Amino acid sequence: MTLKVSEEAQQVMQQDAEATYPNECCGFFYGQESDERTVTEAIPVQNSKEGDQRRRFEISPLDYMKAERYAAENGLSLLGVYHSHPDHPARPSEHDLKQAVPYFSYIIYSIHEGKMADVTSWRLDEQGKEFEEEKIAGS
Repeated sequence: MTLKVSEEAQQVMQQDAEATYPNECCGFFYGQESDERTVTEAIPVQNSKEGDQRRRFEISPLDYMKAERYAAENGLSLLGVYHSHPDHPARPSEHDLKQAVPYFSYIIYSIHEGKMADVTSWRLDEQGKEFEEEKIAGS
């Protein structure tokens, strides 16, 4: 499957990832789904992970609730979560896999020395055991 991402949403996510470096950033992205997913909005949220935020992120249950409400109030679908990997590849970690839920796309920004190096997107396979990379395209 292809994930189409608007320039505006991509800019929000990349700016958040670069500004949060050397810590991991996180946020939600929204849009529509028909034959393909189209991301039209991205909204950063606070990394609520206690301890070392350079290697982990956590999104609070309250922020998830707010995200679902925002999607419903604005006629959008909550399509997934983005986060950054400071000074590491844009590939999901074991921790990312353990936290993942079906349906969501997971966009990962690799940030090296404060600048974007790479971006990828992932979804769980049908068994929910492994990530499969999905292509990112501009919309």
